[in-house]
Amino acid sequence: MLTRRATLLGLGVSAAAPGSALALAAGGGERRLVVVIQRGAMDGMSAVVPYGDPGLRALRARLIPPPPGQPEGMGDLGGFFGLHPAMPRMLAMYRAGQLLPVHAVAGPWRVRSHFEAQDDLESGAPDRLDSGWLNRVAAELPAGGVAGQAMAVGVDMPLLLRGPARVGSWAPAGFGPVAPDLYARAAGLAAGDPVIGPALTEGLREQGFTDGALGAGGRRRGRAAHGFVALAGAAGRLLAAPGGPRLAAISVDGWDTHVGQVPRLHVMLGELDRGLAALRATLGPAWRQTVVLTMTEFGRTARENGTGGTDHGTAGVAFLAGGAVAGGRVLATWPGLRPGQLFQNRDLAPTQDLRALAKGVLAGHLGLPEAALGRVFPGSAGVKGVGGVVRA
Repeated sequence: MLTRRATLLGLGVSAAAPGSALALAAGGGERRLVVVIQRGAMDGMSAVVPYGDPGLRALRARLIPPPPGQPEGMGDLGGFFGLHPAMPRMLAMYRAGQLLPVHAVAGPWRVRSHFEAQDDLESGAPDRLDSGWLNRVAAELPAGGVAGQAMAVGVDMPLLLRGPARVGSWAPAGFGPVAPDLYARAAGLAAGDPVIGPALTEGLREQGFTDGALGAGGRRRGRAAHGFVALAGAAGRLLAAPGGPRLAAISVDGWDTHVGQVPRLHVMLGELDRGLAALRATLGPAWRQTVVLTMTEFGRTARENGTGGTDHGTAGVAFLAGGAVAGGRVLATWPGLRPGQLFQNRDLAPTQDLRALAKGVLAGHLGLPEAALGRVFPGSAGVKGVGGVVRA
């Protein structure tokens, strides 16, 4: 069901573009939690580069940005890790103590299928459940917000928000689950055809695509290239509203970088960077009481492949951002990149459970007790929440 107040609040997302989806849930109090799902498996070792590891270059020399201090170089995160150069706003958050990268993190599943891993990610369990862990969080919180309901914005109801808590849905006109780089990939596939190739390319140019967007993962001119940015900004306005929702989830497609990863990932990380900045701007003073958790279904291979990309892996990076985050450091038990240290001799080995990170946020930020955390993440009794990730 959709209330009049929820509808009015939802009008703010009408500028969002395809490729993103927003879900909102009501919660008690003034503390906000935003969950960003990066569908397709983000390469964590390109987002947060372990440039201090001597084994890195032998695995992925073509994928490493210039070192800190060099033109277009990564931002230094303490002498061992560096933040991708497409993320200057997140680097500023880090320096302000409002960004906490968490490296070598993974869920408890060990599958390489996007579909299975995404279901497990949203279920909060090693196997798919019929409800999502954020819906179970909403059920544990006191009634409040938009008529005590959860609200999904987008054409699909994400599994993350399905479950016993009441939910409504709303989608802006023309909204659809189109990945940001879909058109560029279609143009690339058709490029060799003497009839279809030029016709498709010209049609996309008429729709505002640049030559870079058609050939090398560049950007489309105008608003539609920035779906996550627009949607994150709208989420901030919704969350900042008196009596509005206090939980949100944003789903972002396009992180599957098997081919030509460097230009494609630069665009995706730049959009993540601008989106989090837009969320901070529209939240205003409420940013001080906000935690953002970004997570992806699994990481990518430690070695680059023969097409300038990476394949499905295991451990990767999660980010915590927000004024309530105890940031300004990288949280990691680093497993190393030598052959004997890689998981199955191909992946970054996981040393942190994603559920432990989420539990630390839910306990420290939203005040959920241990019993409630057990209901949010069934079968996780042996997984203790990570302490000290949010400010007291």
